[in-house]
Amino acid sequence: MRLLDKLERKFGKFAIKGLMMYIVVLNMVVFLLNLFGGDLFQESIILKLVLIPEKVLEGEVWRLITFIFVPPELEPLFIVFALILLYNYGVGLEEEWGSFRFNVYYFMGVLGIIIGAMITGFPYIGPHFLNLSLMFAFARIYPHYTINLFFVIPVKIKYIAWVGWFSIGMAFIFGPISIKIAVGAAVANYFIFFGKEILFRSRVRSGSVVRKAVYNQNLKMKDSMHRCTVCGITEKDDPQMDFRYCSTCEGDYEYCIEHLKNHEHVKKSES
Repeated sequence: MRLLDKLERKFGKFAIKGLMMYIVVLNMVVFLLNLFGGDLFQESIILKLVLIPEKVLEGEVWRLITFIFVPPELEPLFIVFALILLYNYGVGLEEEWGSFRFNVYYFMGVLGIIIGAMITGFPYIGPHFLNLSLMFAFARIYPHYTINLFFVIPVKIKYIAWVGWFSIGMAFIFGPISIKIAVGAAVANYFIFFGKEILFRSRVRSGSVVRKAVYNQNLKMKDSMHRCTVCGITEKDDPQMDFRYCSTCEGDYEYCIEHLKNHEHVKKSES
């Protein structure tokens, strides 16, 4: 994204490094205060933090940001597991993109939720959809990352992401207009960041019948479906390897996940 490159050069120094650490720690603090602070607070502290548009208009503007510190409604054992996962998503994305781009992705989701809430009046109890958008981005970049569900069952993150997409898809299709806007606003950052790649892959997959026929014929001869343009590795060499097309290269150039972000882009003049 050229615009992001320009913004990063100009404002990158203001990025919050380790953003997800602060968010996870504050989630845990709110969870503990809500769990043990019954005598200290006259009402649940969470009720003071959630995003309620009506309350914001009455002057409680802190709700525009504090809703991201509301933890998932889980038992103590599972809240730790959920926050560890959330932390891993944030760290993984920050390592891939850098602090500035991760900040942009996260706060773009926050802004989308705020706009959606103020338009519809729909309250947000917590950042559930926003956290899902983090998982979707993480799963797209690290599809083979394995999570032990219930601390026992190993499952790749891409499969969990599919379930997440299905759940919000059902909410979007069958929910009221407020839910539709809420879902759309929360995952808009995902499509802004990955939309070009998704469209490019769709165009590649929907190529001409002739090209597909030629490709399939070559496939039979080569006995491999995927081959990295840089190192030549195929799915025969490593069945667990993930291959993708580069949206910047001009042509159908496929790369293994190690070289997807680390190769010289091919232009027509070079091909």
